[in-house]
This record gives sequence, structure tokens and C-alpha cells, in this order.
Amino acid sequence: MDASTTVTNSSSLQISHFMLMGLPGIHDWQHWLSLPLALLYLLALSANLLIMITIQCEPTLHEPMYHFLGILAIVDMGLATTIMPKILAIFWFDAKAISLPECFAQIYAIHFFFCMESGIFLCLAVDRYIAISTGVMVLRNSLLPIPVPALAARCHYCSKNEIDHCLCSNLAVISLACDDITVNKFYQLILAWVLTGSDMALVFSSYALILRSVLRLKSPEAMSKALSTCSSHLILILFFYTGIVVLSVTHLAERKAPLIPVLLNVLHNVMPPALNPVVYALRMRELRLGFRRLLGLGDDVSTSDPSFRRPLRC
Repeated sequence: MDASTTVTNSSSLQISHFMLMGLPGIHDWQHWLSLPLALLYLLALSANLLIMITIQCEPTLHEPMYHFLGILAIVDMGLATTIMPKILAIFWFDAKAISLPECFAQIYAIHFFFCMESGIFLCLAVDRYIAISTGVMVLRNSLLPIPVPALAARCHYCSKNEIDHCLCSNLAVISLACDDITVNKFYQLILAWVLTGSDMALVFSSYALILRSVLRLKSPEAMSKALSTCSSHLILILFFYTGIVVLSVTHLAERKAPLIPVLLNVLHNVMPPALNPVVYALRMRELRLGFRRLLGLGDDVSTSDPSFRRPLRC
């Protein structure tokens, strides 16, 4: 057998699974991080489930804004569940192997839920068209991420199969491919900056107009109520998009400090789902009252009381 045949045969080999090695540089003690990550995951599941049940059971919360919060809660639970069970299995049971189809499915799910979260924040900014915007966002975020795992699945993985990551990050996976991945990187860039970037620009433009209108209000009380309603949205929006920008910047320094972008990637998948319901519970009085009634802690404020504030739309 000549050398060319040997090279051809070896290059046609396809590995059957990847190995998720965990957090780079701290493999020996990364299991100690499992406890705070597990607590964040449990908080994300329980808090978002509580929000969903409260919105469903409390008639005063059957408003467009709260419907979006219910959808956001579902997306948050989906995003956290996409990665956390596998990460905890790696840390606790050393279950590093993941099949190629499972890995590509995780890539799709991560991109879908990220795009959905970005789209929901956009819908919250323009919720007057709730029925149309929800359908468009689901369709957009279901279809546009499909090429990401599809392009990754077309590649041949014929040598190294160890991914220095806790999850199937698209860029980390395709870096192991034996083929040219220029198209993969190009579409990833388009999805990240054209889709998410356009959402971010529209969201901040919308809230800039809102703040301008609020600051023109003559009544200090009306201004305070409007700012209180919109501030919870702005806190979460700033946290979400700032995380994306920081993650993108730190990815450029991955070779010098590989742990930082990997750890930030993991945290950005689990911290927003855990913190979103906490921020809304602290900032939105109607939601707190709904929690009290649902948990049987008493209804110290009646909805007929003039001080009970109906949700204001941003």
C-alpha cells in the first residue's frame, strides 16, 4: 500500500465521540466548583418555575409583560438545563464522553436559547405587538441557528477528540475538524453580531426613547413609577448583553488565559437564568404579591387598594 492511500484512509476516519475535559488548567480541583454551580442551577429551576406558576395562577398578572416573563422563565430553564446536567456529570462522575449527535444538538440548543433570550428582551421593549412579535421570534430563533450545528456536523473529525471545555462550544468543536472551517466561523460571526447585535441596538434605542419620554413627564410620581417598572428590564438587559460583549472580548485572549473565556461561558449560561427571576421578584411589587398569595403567606394588600399599582408598559 503506497503512502498516498494511507493518508487518504487516515484522513477519512471519523471519531465517534468527543471528550469534554472541563475547565482548562484546573482539572484537578474543578469539582469544588460543582457546589456553587449546582446551587445556581437549582435556583434557576425553582425560581423560574415559581414565576411561571404565579403568572398562571394570578389573574392580576395576565398582562402582556408578564406573559413575556413566563416565556423568559421557560427559556432560562431550557438554557441552564442544556449545559448544567452534563457539567455536573463531568465534575462528579468524570463522565467526559459525549457523542457527536449529542454535541451538535447541544450546540443548537445553546444558540436557540441565547437567541430566544435576546429576542424576548426585544419583545419586552415593543410588547404592543405581542402576538406577532412572539411568533416571529420563535420562528427566527428556531431556523437561524440550524446552520451552526449543521456546518459542524459536515466536518470530518479525524484526529484529536478532546475539547478543553465543559460544554460543546461551537468554536471549540470545529477547531478539532480536519477540514477548512472558514464558512463555520463566518456564519458564527454573522449569527452573533448581526442577529444579536441588531437586537441589542434596537433594545437600547427603544429604551433610550422610553427614558426620553419618561424624563419629560411633569409628575414626579408618574416618572418614579415608570422608571421603577422599566428599571428591572434594563438591569437584566445590561447584564445579558454586557456578558456577551465581555465573553467575545475574552475569547480573543483565550491562548494566554484559556480558563477565563471557558468559565465566563459557563457562568453566562447559568447566571442569567438564576438572577432574572430574583431581580424581577425584588423590583416588581405585583409579582411579589402574587408570590405571597400563591405561597399562602397572606394578602396584606388588596388589588382594590389605590396603592396597588398595575403593571406599566415600557
